[in-house]
Amino acid sequence: MGLVKELWEFLRVRKKLWLAPIIIVLLILGGLLILAQGSVIAPFIYTLF
Repeated sequence: MGLVKELWEFLRVRKKLWLAPIIIVLLILGGLLILAQGSVIAPFIYTLF
C-alpha cells in the first residue's frame, strides 16, 4: 500500500492527476490478462481484444 500512497502523492503534487485513469485502466487490463492465463474465462477475454 505504500507504493500506491506514494504514487498518489506524486500525481497530486506534480499536478498529473490526468494520469490516474490511464494507470487504473492499465492495471485492470493487466489483471484480466493474468486471469486469462489457463482459465475457463480465457475465450471470453480474448474476444475483447
